[in-house]
Amino acid sequence: MSRSVLYTSSPLLASKTPVWRSRLVLVFIAAGFLALVGRAAWVQVIKNDFFQRQGEVRFARTLELPANRGRILDRNGLLLATSVPASSIWAIPEDVERDKGKLAQMAKLLEMPLAELEKKLQDDDKTFVWIKRQVEESVAREVLALGIKGVYQRTEFKRQYPEGEAAAHVVGFTNVEDRGQEGMELAFEKELAGRPGSRRVIKDRLGRIIEDVREQVPPVPGRDLQLSIDSKVQFFAYQKLRDAVQQHKAKAGSVVVLDVQSGEVLALANYPSYSPAKRVNLSGAQLRNRALTDTFEPGSTMKPFTVALALDRGLVRPETPIQTAPGRITIAGSTISDAHPYGVLSVAEVIQKSSNVGTVQMAMKLQPKEMWELFSSVGFGQRPQLPFPGIVSGRLRAHKTWRPIEQATMSYGYGVSVSLFQLARAYTVFARDGELVPVTLLKSQAQAAGVRILDPNNAQSVRQMLFMAAGPGGTAPKAQTIGYSVGGKTGTARKQEGKGYAEGKYRGFFVGLAPVDKPRIVVAVMIDEPGTGVYYGGEVAAPVFSTTVQQTLRMMGLQPDMNVKPQIVVGVEESF
Repeated sequence: MSRSVLYTSSPLLASKTPVWRSRLVLVFIAAGFLALVGRAAWVQVIKNDFFQRQGEVRFARTLELPANRGRILDRNGLLLATSVPASSIWAIPEDVERDKGKLAQMAKLLEMPLAELEKKLQDDDKTFVWIKRQVEESVAREVLALGIKGVYQRTEFKRQYPEGEAAAHVVGFTNVEDRGQEGMELAFEKELAGRPGSRRVIKDRLGRIIEDVREQVPPVPGRDLQLSIDSKVQFFAYQKLRDAVQQHKAKAGSVVVLDVQSGEVLALANYPSYSPAKRVNLSGAQLRNRALTDTFEPGSTMKPFTVALALDRGLVRPETPIQTAPGRITIAGSTISDAHPYGVLSVAEVIQKSSNVGTVQMAMKLQPKEMWELFSSVGFGQRPQLPFPGIVSGRLRAHKTWRPIEQATMSYGYGVSVSLFQLARAYTVFARDGELVPVTLLKSQAQAAGVRILDPNNAQSVRQMLFMAAGPGGTAPKAQTIGYSVGGKTGTARKQEGKGYAEGKYRGFFVGLAPVDKPRIVVAVMIDEPGTGVYYGGEVAAPVFSTTVQQTLRMMGLQPDMNVKPQIVVGVEESF
């Protein structure tokens, strides 16, 4: 066969390639192929778990599917707290378009300084950063409409509180993660939160979901919580308390309303308060649920317990005369005085006139242990059994440490400290004919079973004394209510500062019940540090009691038991 001219003219093409060289090349190719096959086997079969984990770290994500938080309802089913969908804005900093104009517009829409926005975006190594969480839906739409590359939206849940500041101290609030921080939101976090679900997905570098890699675990919604609070009573009590604090230029105030049949708390309000939805620059004074967390010396509101014990021990009867002249008494070198010298008073009049001297004379016939046992049995010095954060026990020293003067002062409310809530509950002893009622913040369907503390007849006798104290000639005629009979006791105590008492600083209280013959509610009011010069409990706290009682009983549908208008007596003073 003849060769072409081109082939024969090229020495390179005319030379023969050695067989060993071609075989060597073939060996290298085969070895490379085997290496690739081996590596593939190593990656996909032998060490599959390691590389699978590495891939998942980079692209696989377990998304939490948030559970819908349970609602908080009042006793009538009205909303106190509920969760609604809300949009949150996030970004991938390294992908964000650095357009000053658009970023300025976004900062304005989100109501944040441009410098703060730029600070969030300045770290280019970040693949995720929250810009602002839980914004209004309309705002989120406007932000996305700016078309800024690298900025995205996620739907979360936001808590709403329809009753606002009126119920803030009871309901509390959640943080941006929808976890309870205060009040019932915190106390019942586990029940309200439910159980979140999960979704395992593969995402690309832009955060977009490519596929699901396993079956979803659906979230379990939190259960609803129904409180004993009546939102209407709560709002009215808060409103009247707020007005009284502002009128008397006081530091703060609290009010508690209890249903003595069921033991339910119908209202528990404090002022100053706060809006749970707008918690910017809040102070501790605004956040404190003072009715449960603040303690004070209860002053003359303790006198009915001392008298009740003297009645129970058979030492006196309601009509027993007690000589209180000349209006003072000396115990172990210390003098205790009344606001006015009254002369001879019956036991009932000792409560009506709030006589320190008369109360001390009865107390000194009792054993310290007897007084301590009664005070302790009605809940003083013990933490109330309520599932509420921050609730306090107050202070009641062991009776073995009492000196005679301390026994005397404790009989009219000095030397012992209580919370307003403890005081309100203790007065259920008089409202329930000698039984102490267990209290609850959750709705109850049945009448509460009380614990017997006093003889029924003696408890009823003290109740009549409280009726006298709230009537003409008593220390709190301003506690009277149109249409309903009321009974109660005033208290005015100097505020402690350090080891002594502050000059010119007082707390005024009133604790009472209504209607007198068959009490349905107990209401306790405290006004802290009135600043207008008027500070007696009968002047600053009793009017709040009056309007709260009237409105509450009307809302409960109770028929009036009196047809007379209240007689207001001005200028009555009390011992404290």
